[in-house]
Amino acid sequence: MNKLAALFAALPLAACVSLADAGALVDISVLDRSSGQRLEVFRHQGRLYVAGTPGNRYAVMLHNKSAGRVLTVVSVDGVNALSGQTAATSQSGYVLSPSQSAEISGWRKSMDDVAAFYFTSVADSYAGRTDRPQNVGVIGVAVYREAEPIVATPPVAMQPRERDHVGAAEGARASTAEASVAAPARDEAPLRKAESRLGTGHGERISAPTQYTEFRRASESPAEIVTIHYNSRSNLLAQGIIPRPRPQPPLANPFPGGFVADPGR
Repeated sequence: MNKLAALFAALPLAACVSLADAGALVDISVLDRSSGQRLEVFRHQGRLYVAGTPGNRYAVMLHNKSAGRVLTVVSVDGVNALSGQTAATSQSGYVLSPSQSAEISGWRKSMDDVAAFYFTSVADSYAGRTDRPQNVGVIGVAVYREAEPIVATPPVAMQPRERDHVGAAEGARASTAEASVAAPARDEAPLRKAESRLGTGHGERISAPTQYTEFRRASESPAEIVTIHYNSRSNLLAQGIIPRPRPQPPLANPFPGGFVADPGR
């Protein structure tokens, strides 16, 4: 497995609430940073949904439930939240230590800050503004276990391959080149049709310091991928994902008051 120069999740810690036990290794929830409330999760036809409020800032909350370190590759609207590349599971992400929680509150701009996530229209979303509106409305987290340390057998000393030392910046440039080949051409029609849907904007800079660490994946494929779809409450109601409240019959009053009257005929 290649050794990956990833970002250690030295981010603001937070108490974690499970997202309906969506992940076996990592719990995921979505926090509305404007209201301070975690968004309620709705299950519909095997998928998970949350309802966002247009204009509100939000964060993806992660909590490592496993006994070892994990790498979490975070995708928002089909875009890697760390690098801005069209997302692929093989890319860089955030490393969480056992029992660590982290708040991913924006697009990574430097080692010190991020551009805040906020719910907005598809046209104003970061994916829409960078000609990638096809996957707006979904958050994905690919989780990798860490490989066991490799113990060299004396007296043979194997030199590590050059690619094992590729830094995050160099790796990002290579992946961006690949993504630019695979990226579909801009199509205005889907963007116009999707205007009523929600996307994620590129907001103001907020402090979110982090640092680099090395991580060697235990396998080429993620141990799990957790997917959360989001949209406005009105759209989720219209689609039948959020059940509409049923009208309740009027309740009988056990004490309507008054004295006992003679019964009528």
